Amino acid sequence: MRLPPHILVVNGIKVRRPVFLIGAPHSGADLLARALKRSPGFHVTMGRASVAHVVYAFARKPSIGRTPGAVRVMRDALAESWQVLPRSCGQCAEVCREAGGVTGAGPCVSAAEVTRFGDGSPDLLYSAPVLLQAFPDARFVQLIRDGRDVVADMLADPVCLAWFKPAILAEQTEFPNAFLGVNKDEHLDRWKGMPAAGKSALRWRSAVRMSAELRRTLPEDQLLTLRYEDLVLKPAQSVATLTDYLETRVSKVVLYGTGVPKAGAWRTRLGRDDLELVERVGRKELTRLGYLKS
Repeated sequence: MRLPPHILVVNGIKVRRPVFLIGAPHSGADLLARALKRSPGFHVTMGRASVAHVVYAFARKPSIGRTPGAVRVMRDALAESWQVLPRSCGQCAEVCREAGGVTGAGPCVSAAEVTRFGDGSPDLLYSAPVLLQAFPDARFVQLIRDGRDVVADMLADPVCLAWFKPAILAEQTEFPNAFLGVNKDEHLDRWKGMPAAGKSALRWRSAVRMSAELRRTLPEDQLLTLRYEDLVLKPAQSVATLTDYLETRVSKVVLYGTGVPKAGAWRTRLGRDDLELVERVGRKELTRLGYLKS
């Protein structure tokens, strides 16, 4: 049963219909966050420490997200992240500061101009059920991308690879664990012996399955699914869809940037062994999504 609406107030502004951008790592949520940061009235944060700590706590130990206090913890974390203070941007992750064009301590927005809030922090997907309880009127935008391109980008990202180190698997890590893509603790030894490409493919596969579950359970007016390939190959069309969904003008300027990862780059970036492993791990999902022929 849905909780009654809870109105969070940040800087004197009521948080209504906040937008959360979700997907597997390197699926394009960061691109959409950049676009929304340039959209009128939006205050979008990415990777603020207050949110990251909560998100990864829930990811490593999913049972925390089912406790009575989880909703309040999530609201408090986002309230802290969305505060517009004289030096608030000094606490932001570099990716957020760069997206907002911030060169000093900030802030990147004027509180007087903010009418809508959003967050595109990495791995929000694993907190989606808590986010929905915390903000029953939230809008979610999820990105789906070819798992082979996702893995290619993950293998080049030290932050993603750091999660595969043995030290990350603390005693409090629970199984099944969607974040790691490991269903049972007895599979852990097999996971430890896998190459990074296989572990990355497991993360992508698990994220896609979670996205499919959200598609089945959330009302149509609360979840929009976009393909990364459409976002970068047909940006005008994708942004028009997003604009209609969010009922606000969304900038598409950043989608034309030269730094936007190309679709299909896995063909030159993945070695044969890694490609075979990724396609073996994610074959069902790659086929269902149309990236592989059956």
